[in-house]
Amino acid sequence: MNKTETPSVVLCDLDGVVWLAHQPIAGSVEAIASLRDAGVRVVFVTNNSFSTYNEQVAALAAIGVPAEGNIVTSAMSAATAMKPSWRVLVCGGKGLIEEVSRVVSEVVVAYEQPETAGPFDAVVVGFHREFNFQVLSDALTAVRGGAVLIGSNDDPTYPTPNGPIPGGGSILAAIEKASGVQAMVTGKPYQPMANLVSELCVGVASESMVMVGDRIDTDGGFAHTMGARFAMVLSGVTDAGQVGVDADYVCGDLAAVAETLLGE
Repeated sequence: MNKTETPSVVLCDLDGVVWLAHQPIAGSVEAIASLRDAGVRVVFVTNNSFSTYNEQVAALAAIGVPAEGNIVTSAMSAATAMKPSWRVLVCGGKGLIEEVSRVVSEVVVAYEQPETAGPFDAVVVGFHREFNFQVLSDALTAVRGGAVLIGSNDDPTYPTPNGPIPGGGSILAAIEKASGVQAMVTGKPYQPMANLVSELCVGVASESMVMVGDRIDTDGGFAHTMGARFAMVLSGVTDAGQVGVDADYVCGDLAAVAETLLGE
């Protein structure tokens, strides 16, 4: 497929592309509608592991975007790395807790327990505001005791209307540094997330997909992992001065991406 052909599927990041802290970016809702009206499937692929699946569906519905059956999160990807018999220490938000709980036999939430006695089979990490010295200590102890360290994503920051805040990757980096163990990361741009997208889009060739995101490393890297084209937007954490040559398209926002892809 060449750059001028309309894709069958648009893989769309949420934070920094559709919204900032659930506040819609101008033109994003209309852009999604125009793509769907043209017969393009829009699948939301987010490294947000904090919100639950239903919360993501409800938040999108609240801005006028139906999304049921078209969301893939890094919490979902993290759960694919678990075994049913495992006891898992979760250092993350309720979205990660929910997805891991669907798979494993026992979940312990680090910041909800005064003491987290081991052993654990895995420590899984995502963004959460409860992160503190005790959570770091509990995660360190579990990993040094033999637990596998898994990160839902390694994004260093998270975009908000007031600028970026520390992301799940910053929390994960602290645990990696303390434990001396490098985590297996499952969200964008890594293969476990790509596997989930491929399962959701059965029969669609990767060259018929376009990934839209605001991060060159995460979203651009995921496009490369998928074998898809990459549309870079400047409405999130990356500005024009940081954009390299690896993007197939560089646009101000999702509305401009839709216009480009639809040849308008």
